[in-house]
Amino acid sequence: MCGVSGEIRFDGEEADIGAVARMTETMHERGPDGSGHWSLGPVAFGHRRLKIIDLSDKAAQPMVDAALGLAAVFNGCLYNYRELRGELRRAGYRFTSTSDTEVLVKAFHRWGSRCVERFEGMFAFAVHERDTGRLTLARDRLGVKPLYVTRDARRLRFASTLPALLAAGGVDTSVDPVALHHYMTFHSLVPGERTVLAGVRKLPAATVRTVEADGTIADVRYWEPSHTRDAVPGAAGTSAGEWREAVLDALRAAVRRRMVADVPVGVLLSGGLDSSVIVALLAEQGQHDLMTFSIGFDAAGGEQGDEFAYSDLVAERFGTKHQRIRVPAGRVASAVEQAVHAMSEPMASHDCVAFHLLSREVARHVKVVQSGQGADEVFAGYRWFPPLAGVPRERAADVYAREFFDRPHAELAGIVAPAHLAGHDASGAFVRGHLDRPGADTALDAVLRLETTAMLVDDPVKRVDNMTMAHGLEARTPFLDHELVELAAACPPELKLAGGGKGVLKDAARGLLPEQVVDRPKGYFPVPAVRHVDGPVLELVRDALTGPAARGRGLFRRECVDRLLAEPDGHRTTTGVSTLWQIGLLELWLQAHGV
Repeated sequence: MCGVSGEIRFDGEEADIGAVARMTETMHERGPDGSGHWSLGPVAFGHRRLKIIDLSDKAAQPMVDAALGLAAVFNGCLYNYRELRGELRRAGYRFTSTSDTEVLVKAFHRWGSRCVERFEGMFAFAVHERDTGRLTLARDRLGVKPLYVTRDARRLRFASTLPALLAAGGVDTSVDPVALHHYMTFHSLVPGERTVLAGVRKLPAATVRTVEADGTIADVRYWEPSHTRDAVPGAAGTSAGEWREAVLDALRAAVRRRMVADVPVGVLLSGGLDSSVIVALLAEQGQHDLMTFSIGFDAAGGEQGDEFAYSDLVAERFGTKHQRIRVPAGRVASAVEQAVHAMSEPMASHDCVAFHLLSREVARHVKVVQSGQGADEVFAGYRWFPPLAGVPRERAADVYAREFFDRPHAELAGIVAPAHLAGHDASGAFVRGHLDRPGADTALDAVLRLETTAMLVDDPVKRVDNMTMAHGLEARTPFLDHELVELAAACPPELKLAGGGKGVLKDAARGLLPEQVVDRPKGYFPVPAVRHVDGPVLELVRDALTGPAARGRGLFRRECVDRLLAEPDGHRTTTGVSTLWQIGLLELWLQAHGV
C-alpha cells in the first residue's frame, strides 16, 4: 500500500522529474516508510512506500528490471502473489525479493496487460516498457486502489491522489458542471471517470489503459460481474441453504486471503453485521489476540454517538484485544478540517471524520486492517433496494431516481448558480445509460450492478482508502473480493432482500454471531455533530460559504446559502443528508486544496 505518481511526455522533451518529485512528496502519509524516483527520457515515476510485504530494501520502488526492460510502480497488494511467484519460477523467472511488486513485474512480462486477470487483490500500477516506450496503467476490478490522471497535448501525468496532481501544476481547476450535477445528486460523489475538477479524470475500475509513446490511448475493461442467474454454473437449481453455504465459503476465502502480510493485521469493528462477521471468521480460522478497534462520539441533536454495546459484545465473544476510542465534541471541528484535507475528492459522508480519527489511533498499533465496506452494495442492504423488487426492467431508472437521488434535476436550479448548472439532466442520463445495458435479469439486478461497479467505487471504497492512508494504514475489504462479488451478483434478488436486506449474508452469519448482532437495526459510524451541523462545525461551514473564496467562485445561489445557514438542520436530501453540509463540504474541500 503506497502512493504512486508519474509522467510521460509526447513532445520530445524529457520528463519533468521535479514535478514528479512534488507529486510524490505530497503523498508522504500514504507511504511513510520510504520514497524513490526513476526517469528514462520522456518517462518518470515516483513512489512512496508503506512496508507490508517484504520489508527489505529489495522491494523498494520504482522497481526496474533491466533484463526484462520494464520499470514499475505499484500501489496495493496481490493476495495470491506467492502462488503466482511459484508459477513464474516454473516458467524460468528468477526473483531477488519476496515482494508482490516483483511478482507483478514478472507477470506483466509473461502475460502482458492481461496479467490483471490472474491477480487476486487490490491494485493500481504503472509499467513502462523500455523498448517500445509504451506506458500501461491498470486498476483493480472494484477500484479499491485509486488512480487519477491529467493530460494535455504535451504530456500525461498520474497519481494515487488528486491533490498530488495539483502539486505538479498545470491542471485545469475549474469546476466541471456535469460533475457538480452528479455531486448534488448522488450523495456528494462523482462516479465514472470525472472528478469535480474539469482537468482531472480517474482511471475507471477494472480498466487497463495503454498509452503509446506518441500519446495514442486505448482502454480495455477486463471485468464486470454478471447479475444473471446463469452466471454461476448450476445456480438455477440452487436452494436458499446452498446459497447460504456458498456465500459463507466465499467470504471465508476472502477473509483468509486478506491476512497475507509480514506485519500484524487488525479489524475495524463497528459492531455491525459486516465487520462482526469478519472477526468471527478470523477467529474461526484460528487467529488469536486479534486487535479490534471501535470509535464513538458525543451525542448531538438527540442522536446517540456510539455503538459500543454491539462492538463490545462481539469483542467479548471472540476474545479480541479491543480498543474503544471516544471522541469528545470539542475535537470534531478540527477533525473535520483534517479529514477534508485528506480527501482526494470531496466526500460529504460523516463516516469520513470517524474513519479519519479511527485510523489515526489504529495506525499506532497495526499497519493493516480488515474492514466491512461493500456488503450493503453487494448484498442489497440499503433502504432504496426493496422498492425495486418486482419493478419492470424498463422502469428501473425512474424508481431508482425516486428512492436514491438527493433531489430531482429541476430542484438544482434553485441551489446551483446558473453559470455552474449543467444544461441537461446529466445524472439521470448517467443512470439510464448504466441500467439500460444488457446483462442484468431484473430491475434490482441492474441497480445492484450500478451500485457495485460505480457508486461503490466512488463512495465507501474511496472513503476508506483516503482516510486510512492519511495515516499510513492499509485497509483490506473482504466483501470486495471479486469472486465473492461474482457469486453475490448471481444470487437471486429475493434472497438478498430477505430479512430487511442482506438476507443471505445474515443467514450465513447465524451460528457465528450473537443473534443481537445479526438482527440489529442497520448501523453506521455516527458523527452527530456533522449530521446535524451544529456548534463549531456550523461555524466552520459558515465561514467557508460566506468567505471571499466562496463568493468569488459563486458555485451556489446566494439566497440559497443564506436560507440554509438560517436553518442549518432544516433542509435534507432524500436520504437525510444535510444540504448545508453537502454544499459546505464542497467549498471546504476546494479551499483546503487551494482551488
